[in-house]
Amino acid sequence: MAKTALVTGASRGIGKSIALKLGQAGYNVIVNYSGSKDKAEAVVEAIKTEGGQAEAIQCQVQDHEEVKAMIKDITDRYKAIDLVVNNAGVTQDNLLMRMKEDEWDKVVDVNLKGTFNVIQSVSRPMIRQKGGRIINISSIVGSIGNAGQTNYVASKAGIDGITKSVARELAPKGITVNSVSPGFIESDMTDILSDEVKGKMLEQIPLRFFGDAEDIAETVMFLASDKARYITGQTIHVNGGMYMG
Repeated sequence: MAKTALVTGASRGIGKSIALKLGQAGYNVIVNYSGSKDKAEAVVEAIKTEGGQAEAIQCQVQDHEEVKAMIKDITDRYKAIDLVVNNAGVTQDNLLMRMKEDEWDKVVDVNLKGTFNVIQSVSRPMIRQKGGRIINISSIVGSIGNAGQTNYVASKAGIDGITKSVARELAPKGITVNSVSPGFIESDMTDILSDEVKGKMLEQIPLRFFGDAEDIAETVMFLASDKARYITGQTIHVNGGMYMG
């Protein structure tokens, strides 16, 4: 019987790559999205085209009741959730002195509260099924900080903290909880940067190249596999050596 995986924020970027990789590995993939329905359905179609199984489900992860309803719907229909990847996230960058309250609230609500909501709702079915994998996507800036991203940094550092605490709570139930912390990853954002800016960024990376979404997806696949059965409560840094924690 195929395993079922939920990937939040899976309509683009890292979440999309993770969803596609899980589909190739034979999971039933739940492609969660907030507002990008067309993009989420395109990910579903890409998985199905390669012979996999997937569906798109809209849910605002920061909404506690919406998350509870989504998890119940998935477990009612698929009977289990074997893997959850908490990837949904937003940015609202600004210097601390200029940051508006709603810029702080939105980022912390989606990134941090959203991760809490999903973990809390999925923990009960995973405990009942006596096992599962929870993988949270954090960020290098949660470890080193970044000017102009106080809200985002706080949310990502919080995710690494949640990972450790929940790992201790759920380990006796056969559930592992880890986080993956990407560094500079090639994306639409890096594509528009000037060569000068890219050069300065690369100088901070010992390996001297940017990672891509596949690097993160491959790390997630390892943590989701039986090969990682003895790993829990860890933050895996995927950053070309930029931060060595």
